[in-house]
Amino acid sequence: MPTYDYECGACGHEMELFQGINDPVKKKCPECGKLKLKRLFGSGAAIVFKGSGFYQTDYRSEGYKKAAKADKKSTESKSESKSGDSKSKPSGKSKSGD
Repeated sequence: MPTYDYECGACGHEMELFQGINDPVKKKCPECGKLKLKRLFGSGAAIVFKGSGFYQTDYRSEGYKKAAKADKKSTESKSESKSGDSKSKPSGKSKSGD
């Protein structure tokens, strides 16, 4: 649940209130009792990164990268050998119309 900042328009009292998003906005000031309490717009919550660094867990390990690179090379060499066999070799004749 978020924390909201409130300020009274009559007496200037400021307070923070921990309430749910769907809870109704408070209107009565706890100090003066008038219905001049307004919810303020806050800057929002800050992002806190804990641990040794978030980037270290977002990327693959070096071992994984090396294995993926080797796998990619082996699949490329297999596809090149298959495509090289299926190509027809040109005959030595020219089509110049002699």
